[in-house]
Amino acid sequence: MQRSTIIGLFMLIIASILGPEASAQARITRSEFICYDKREDARRDIRSGIDKHIALAPTLQFSSEEGAVRSVYEQVIEVPAAWNDYDAYMHIENIGEDYTIFINGQQITQAIDRFTPTDLYISPYLDQGENTVAIVTVAEPYMSRLDEGLQQAERKKFTNCYIFAQRRLAIYDYHVRMLPDSLGRFAQLHLDVIANNSFSTDETIDIGYDIYAPDGKLMEYSVNDLYLVGHSRDTLRFRPYIYHSNPNRWSAENPKLYDLMLYVKRSGMLWEYIPLSVGFAEYGYTAEGDITLFGKALKLNKRAYNAASDRATTEREIKALKNSGINTLCPNYPQPQWFYDICDHIGIYVIDCAAISSPSMGDNRSVGGTPSNAPELTEEYLQRVEAMYDRAHNHVCIIAFSLGNDGSGNGYNMYKAYELLKAKGDSRAIIYAGADGEWNSDL
Repeated sequence: MQRSTIIGLFMLIIASILGPEASAQARITRSEFICYDKREDARRDIRSGIDKHIALAPTLQFSSEEGAVRSVYEQVIEVPAAWNDYDAYMHIENIGEDYTIFINGQQITQAIDRFTPTDLYISPYLDQGENTVAIVTVAEPYMSRLDEGLQQAERKKFTNCYIFAQRRLAIYDYHVRMLPDSLGRFAQLHLDVIANNSFSTDETIDIGYDIYAPDGKLMEYSVNDLYLVGHSRDTLRFRPYIYHSNPNRWSAENPKLYDLMLYVKRSGMLWEYIPLSVGFAEYGYTAEGDITLFGKALKLNKRAYNAASDRATTEREIKALKNSGINTLCPNYPQPQWFYDICDHIGIYVIDCAAISSPSMGDNRSVGGTPSNAPELTEEYLQRVEAMYDRAHNHVCIIAFSLGNDGSGNGYNMYKAYELLKAKGDSRAIIYAGADGEWNSDL
């Protein structure tokens, strides 16, 4: 066993004794995206053309059926000197077990649930030259209490796990919706682009976009500059009107999408492209318990459904469900990004759900009786709920957000989770069947 693995296992044992709050935390919550070097690659999702993209496929170093540590997978990556001007991020999903991450023997995350795709900011932990990345799968009792009854389709381990680097002056996140203008005459694009400057010096970044109608017609474009002081983030807001858009109002019956491309320029040079599909839709809800689209109550025919093992199978199954009269899917946990893409394009509504399921103790409202009322798990609840929202909320197919699966109890953690999502300012309903009439559910 390599030296880094031995160090990593030793640190994991210490972290397990001290509890989950003792671990470092590199985890971030934001929209799930990759930056492409070329516009055509962005449109076609060709990742081989991305200069600073490393696929993760670590190999097994250790396994056990007992104890907190179940397996250790490692991969050595090379970080060139050029990455000094870049911020490095890691994306993890399809591990099949709860896990934690080590880089060069240092644990950088607490235990992360297997169901929620996760992004990490890893620059502080990397050295120039060779670096050892270890994915350590774990069996933690407090984690298993939150995953009761959840089952994920088997996928090839480490599928869509990668490291990519962005320039230190770059797009960090974005929020995008197409909503009716104040008089309901046409759509208005609500595009907020969060830019990040991790240099110590003040810098200016040029951020642009163009948006094409479903028929391919260019509707609007703009490039604006944003001045950022050192080590800061700021938001650039675009609010153009998109004319002749009412025939393209998105619904399950009319799933028309606009193609939007974000890009960054500096000194006249294009740096990165981020492709988006945007639908024109305005969701809300009524006091009578209906979810609305453009102010009209939707008639929802729901089905519990989680993505299959691959995209092609999932697309076939969703099309079959839609043809059978199902118009709303209710997954039990956050899905792969391509699941939401499929639903956007096919035209089927989604009530997204955080990876929280603890039915066996749901009726015990004493402190710690149900995990939903265990203060030591508050951060875990908030992390799961916020990750569910932030990574996928830009998808037009999502009509509401669920705090967790039915019967998972209620209490302090669910109250705080509801407040967290309400603070996002989203018009879509936040629901939780386990609220049982309490205030932390809109429906």
